Amino acid sequence: MGISSAAPHRSVWSHWAQLRWLTSFHRRTLTQQSVNYASGTLQQRKPPGSSKLMLKPQTTVEVSQVLRYCHERNLAVNPQGGNTGLVGGSVPVFDEIILSTVLMNQIISFDKVSGILVCQAGCILEKLNEYLEEQGFIMPLDLGAKGSCHIGGNVATNAGGLRLLRYGSLRGTVLGLEVVLADGSVMDCLASLRKDNTGYDLKQLFIGSEGTLGVITAVSILCPQKPKAVNLAFLGCQSFTKVLETFTTCRAMLGEILSAYEFMDEKCMELVEKHLKLSSPVAGSPFYVLIETSGSSSTHDEEKLNNFLEQAMTSGLVTDGTVATDDKKIKMLWSLRERITEALTHDGYVYKYDISLPVGKLYDLVTDTRARLGHNAKNVVGYGHLGDGNLHLNITADSYSHSLLDAIEPFVYEWTARYHGSISAEHGLGFKKKQFIQYSKPSEAVFLMQRFKAMLDPKGILNPYKMLPSGS
Repeated sequence: MGISSAAPHRSVWSHWAQLRWLTSFHRRTLTQQSVNYASGTLQQRKPPGSSKLMLKPQTTVEVSQVLRYCHERNLAVNPQGGNTGLVGGSVPVFDEIILSTVLMNQIISFDKVSGILVCQAGCILEKLNEYLEEQGFIMPLDLGAKGSCHIGGNVATNAGGLRLLRYGSLRGTVLGLEVVLADGSVMDCLASLRKDNTGYDLKQLFIGSEGTLGVITAVSILCPQKPKAVNLAFLGCQSFTKVLETFTTCRAMLGEILSAYEFMDEKCMELVEKHLKLSSPVAGSPFYVLIETSGSSSTHDEEKLNNFLEQAMTSGLVTDGTVATDDKKIKMLWSLRERITEALTHDGYVYKYDISLPVGKLYDLVTDTRARLGHNAKNVVGYGHLGDGNLHLNITADSYSHSLLDAIEPFVYEWTARYHGSISAEHGLGFKKKQFIQYSKPSEAVFLMQRFKAMLDPKGILNPYKMLPSGS
């Protein structure tokens, strides 16, 4: 079954004349571009995205032929999915050719017995979920950008999201990949097996590689059955300590039906109400938590949830709250969490940080950053996936300020490294964060990554200037 795309079709073959012209246009080689970058020609942190050409292949064969052509002529290629990333990983730095997967949007197969879906890399996450729901299944991944992000891009960045607590990361749910390498050769490891212990698990190299080692063209992924009963609780807590204690209690009492545990501070709610005019049914608390349960029996799940809520209220962990069981109210409560990013964009220029930390230290970074910046920042807010230790730290100002950036970085990265966290929990490194990889990975690990890159892409044509530090 195919998923239709609104994008107009223009065959990759109609671009060959322009591609040949670009061969001469690109006499400024990758080597010279690297020299220009290292010497400071490109000072800004955000790539300008000045590509002269976008190619839209429909098949793996076309991707292979494009990469073979570009490899022979030393032409840089920028793989691009839904372009929803936040670290510049899918945006050209100079004039790299954009290779878009927008037309690679076909579902190849779905097995209702095993729950294994095989599809092309350009399928939109939300469209896949809609297709699966008709079969009684769901995608194991859910993101705020689900309406436009591509599954290939999700895999290439190892995206996390709202369902990770219940279903785990893509490193566990992705069973196989089809990948086109830099020289145009195709690695077909599109397995649909839960167990395959033959040799190295090569797909793991490409999950999270951000298009620097190969272009993912198809994905095989294990999908869970659609829950028959979903409940949502939106609760207010008086301190972050209470947020942590509530998580410990709900994990013990809800067990296997706990599918999401999100937190947000009062500043987040203020911005959502101010800029988006959304109304929260719970107010007056310094912190809020959103707890989702998913199971097969509404009676069983509601009983467990009610027992937990009674315990949380009587013990003083929670001071106020509301519960939703119908789809309309569930979507309304989720919008309070999912639209925080949108509200922040209305508050001014946003400095975004996607941090992974030991859960007990999660909000301390927000507190320390707020104290450090003082009145230089308009707002400093914290929210995220507490269940898997992922903090989204966001700082707003009326406009971009280099002095404010200097006050934030490398402070945030040094603070994160001090507590053995990760400077990128789920967004990747891309162009914006590649120079800070040393705060999360030792030099030996970075050197090994560089060796993998040199082996699989010796000419450095795949998504150059991304993920690995300059000079890689």
